[in-house]
Amino acid sequence: MRLSSTATLLVRGGTLVTPQGLLQADLLAQGERIKAIGDGLPTAHDTRVLDAEGCYVLPGVIDAHTHIQLDTGVYQTPDDWFIGTRAAACGGVTTVVDFATQFPGQTLPEAVDARLTEARPAAIDYALHVMITDLPPGREGEIADLVELGTPSAKLYTTYRPNYYADDAVILRLLKACAEHGVRPLVHCENDDLVTAQTEALVAAGETSWRHHGWSRPGLAEQEAIERVLFLADAAGAPVHIVHCSTARSVSIVAEAVDVGQPATCETCPQYLLLDRSLYEGPTPWRYILQPPLRRPQELDRLWRLVEAGLVDLITTDHCDYTMAQKVAKDDFTETPGGLPGMETLLPLMFTHGVAEGRLTVSHLVELLSANPAQVWGLWPRKGVLWPGSDADVVVYDPAPTDRIRADDLHHLAGYTPYQGMSVCGRVKATISRGAVVYHQGRFTGRRGRGQFVKREPLDGGDRLR
Repeated sequence: MRLSSTATLLVRGGTLVTPQGLLQADLLAQGERIKAIGDGLPTAHDTRVLDAEGCYVLPGVIDAHTHIQLDTGVYQTPDDWFIGTRAAACGGVTTVVDFATQFPGQTLPEAVDARLTEARPAAIDYALHVMITDLPPGREGEIADLVELGTPSAKLYTTYRPNYYADDAVILRLLKACAEHGVRPLVHCENDDLVTAQTEALVAAGETSWRHHGWSRPGLAEQEAIERVLFLADAAGAPVHIVHCSTARSVSIVAEAVDVGQPATCETCPQYLLLDRSLYEGPTPWRYILQPPLRRPQELDRLWRLVEAGLVDLITTDHCDYTMAQKVAKDDFTETPGGLPGMETLLPLMFTHGVAEGRLTVSHLVELLSANPAQVWGLWPRKGVLWPGSDADVVVYDPAPTDRIRADDLHHLAGYTPYQGMSVCGRVKATISRGAVVYHQGRFTGRRGRGQFVKREPLDGGDRLR
């Protein structure tokens, strides 16, 4: 099913998930926007009808932390923006927020421009955070350019020497500049000294096989760095977002800061809710090499309880499409690229383990996957909500079927999935991106290059979502 930009589409007979709750109603899209929601909606003679009987009709998922066509300076994923966004669309994702990396010698506008050129083949919409890696004293004014470019968020790292790492003085300086110019920082938090010492100890002991990866980056390193970054952000007057929290204590630290009035948000990922460190002792530990690593089995329930309590703002994937060949090249965690594919499985896994297992309402799931990402990252209300006037980004999700995740059924390049064989309840029946059906009944129906770059709005002060 393909729709022109002037076509109308009626999504009929489903249960819409809106900010006001569940609504039995039809949704009418005209062109790229939602025109109306209700019963007995007037339609034209050429209106296409998509049957949503027995299905949830959700706002399109926003995966706000992805790494498509990633080049770290050490490893590169072999995908491109068409391959990455096609996989996303097949899983109900209608917008990704990826990263423009500032490579040495680049200005921030140059970094954004280079990434926008790479992203042109995208099949769905995209926005960008900007990784700041080379902004010496005196150039902080470039951060103001990020607002004008529509990319008002800056990624900082407390680890990964030498390419991404920033020391505390640099982080404080950049946090102050972000606060001054209305740019929201997001920070990868791991204490680099603790990670380095633990890794060096494992190397010295000859314990570098994949099975030892879980010990190389301790949870304490993450937790300490979060405490420190929150302290620095508070001193700088900067709202801050903490990415991929892998332990319950990490989330609790953010929640404690929020309780005393600090503007802060955080995210976790499916891998930290569904997978644990025991997998490093299994037959395929290479599948689970990522940073931060998987944690102790007891962390899963603890982290889920905080998600249920509303203390986690977003669920993202941190998707990286390294191939199986890249992963298994050498049984050495220090020489294996870190990152897992996950965009296409995000919604089915979170519906299964959140909604179907009774941990989350479907409305709460939509907050985590659509509404909150849109609000945190300046896409609201264009994205993340089923409202007249918003973009017609819609997912029709059928909760009835049951299936198992198989790598052969997925659309990324990796050739594997960390969730191989896991049962899921329901499946994406259709994905609609700005009024066009880009996935329907198991078939990708979009096209290369239809995705648009979405400029984001800077937020005022980082008001808390919960």
